[in-house]
Amino acid sequence: MPSGVVRIKCEQLQPVGAFKLRGAYTALARLGERRHRGVVTSSSGNHGLALAWSARAFGVRAVVVMPEAAARVKVDAVRRYGGEVVFAGRTRSPEQTARAEALAAAEGLALVPPFDHPDIIAGQATCGLEILEDAPDVEVILVPVGGGGLLAGIAAAVAALKPSVRVIGVEPEGAAKLSAALAHDRPVGLEQTESIADGLLTRAIGQVTWSVLNGVVREAVRVTEVEIGLAVRHLYQQAHLTIEPSGAVTTAALLAGRVQADRPLVAVATGGNVDPVLFHRLVDPTA
Repeated sequence: MPSGVVRIKCEQLQPVGAFKLRGAYTALARLGERRHRGVVTSSSGNHGLALAWSARAFGVRAVVVMPEAAARVKVDAVRRYGGEVVFAGRTRSPEQTARAEALAAAEGLALVPPFDHPDIIAGQATCGLEILEDAPDVEVILVPVGGGGLLAGIAAAVAALKPSVRVIGVEPEGAAKLSAALAHDRPVGLEQTESIADGLLTRAIGQVTWSVLNGVVREAVRVTEVEIGLAVRHLYQQAHLTIEPSGAVTTAALLAGRVQADRPLVAVATGGNVDPVLFHRLVDPTA
C-alpha cells in the first residue's frame, strides 16, 4: 500500500448501501407530475434498489428490470423497498433496457435510466461536491466506472470548482469500456463483459455521460479479478469495511500500484451490497 494520504469515500453508508441513491432520488424529484403513474428502469442491482427506495419516498410505483443472474441480495433489497422485479436475460445485456422501454410504453411509466441522463449525472455530482468539501486538499480522485454516470458527475463538479484535480476512472479488465472509449474518442460497445464487479458490467459508456466526461477524464486504470478480490479482503480486514467488488476496484488500483498515492487522494467506494457467499469467499482465504 502506498504511503501517501489516502481517504475512502464510503458510499456504502448511503441508506440503500450505494451511491446510486443520489442520482435516482434527484431524477424522481425532477420528474414532477410525470412520476405519478410510476417509474421503471433496468438495473443489475444498485440503481434498481435506489429507485425503489426513492419511489417509496415519493409514494409511487417502481418496476425494476433485472438480469436473472443479478445478485440475490440486490434483488431482495429491491423488493424490500417495495419495487416490482421483472427478469429479462440471463446476464447484464441490452435485453433489460429493451424490456424497461417496452414496459414504459405499455404502462405509461416514466423511464429512469441507470446512468445516461442529465438528472442522474447531476445527482451523482453531489458526491464530487462532498469530496471537495471534506478533502479540500485532494489532488487525485479514483472513481469506479460502469456506465460512467458517477464518473461524469464527479468530473463535472471537480472541473467547475477545482480543475487541477486529476480524476481517474477504474474498471475491471473484463469490462474495460472507458479504456475503449478513450482509445477511440467515442463510446464503444464491448461484445461482452465479465467480472465479479457486477455493478460495472455495462457494455459501453453512455452517450450523455461521455459528452460530460470527454476531455475532462483522460485516464482509465484496469484491475484484474484477483486484485479486486484482494482489495475487498484488505478493506474488510484492515479497515473493517464491507465493500462490494464494484466499489473495491479503486482500492485494487492502489494496492496493485496502478496509481501512486504520492499526493492527497480519495478513492470512491461505491457500495456495500455484496452477496454474502461471495463476500465470505473473498475475505476468507481458507474458504
